[in-house]
Amino acid sequence: MQAFVAVVDMGSLTGAAELLGLTVSATSRALGRLEEKLQTTLLRRTTRRLELTEEGAAFLEHARTILASVDAAEEQMAARRMRPAGQLRVDAATPFMLHVLVPLLEGFRVRYPDVELELNSNEGITDLIERRTDVAFRIGVLKDSTLHARHIGTSRIRVLASPDYLERHGTPDNVAQLQQHPLLGFKQPETLKDWPLRDADGNVLRIEPSIASSSGETLRRIALSGLGIVCLSDFMTREDRRRGRLVQLFPEHTLDMRQSINAVYYRNTALAARITCFVDHVIEVLGKRPFDA
Repeated sequence: MQAFVAVVDMGSLTGAAELLGLTVSATSRALGRLEEKLQTTLLRRTTRRLELTEEGAAFLEHARTILASVDAAEEQMAARRMRPAGQLRVDAATPFMLHVLVPLLEGFRVRYPDVELELNSNEGITDLIERRTDVAFRIGVLKDSTLHARHIGTSRIRVLASPDYLERHGTPDNVAQLQQHPLLGFKQPETLKDWPLRDADGNVLRIEPSIASSSGETLRRIALSGLGIVCLSDFMTREDRRRGRLVQLFPEHTLDMRQSINAVYYRNTALAARITCFVDHVIEVLGKRPFDA
């Protein structure tokens, strides 16, 4: 069943073999034994791809449920020992990984030494199954309704610049003067072009960046280098603001605009103990150290 589900998820015998740590021939034999046992064809093999038969589609959900039950049983045994164990694959955008998750890893490892962490960073929305991800941290509005989500918190956005930049180019006196400065921002999604200020018509200010990037960490580094004005979330600039490396512009006119942060995961059964303990640890630490502190 593991071979069958892996082939479906990965789209090929080769991908499934890599996922399971088997040879392609061993994976094919395992799939063949399952089909022989069930006396039916689950996958139709062509020269280009594998397609589920009607019987395969019907059996797939049963197989997922059975495998999830096995995982749950193993997790329950670990929970009885009060020692969550096993590999946990975590995905987050680079800024959240570096500024939020990495600093709390030491405490997590002390509390849960049997959990093996694999940390991956992706700037865009990742497919949790394709990336073999157990839990991902996503910032902003969630669009995938197939995901279970646990709210982590919110993080305010602010317009910032380095003291060096302001010394060389001057501090804008009003919002309209921002257009005379190089603005650092995101090309996508469009919502990230909205800055927490009002334009001359009283609407939320929408900018077109002079320098654009898909990575918030890249924009942060550019701002620290003194190359322009940026709008970033508190979770990645808290230390910069505290140390005076970045200063907020128009604090009295800044709107309270916040980005929602959620932990998301695919699981139709109860949360695995290792996922629960990691998300709980993140929430506990962030409760003691809010982003805007």
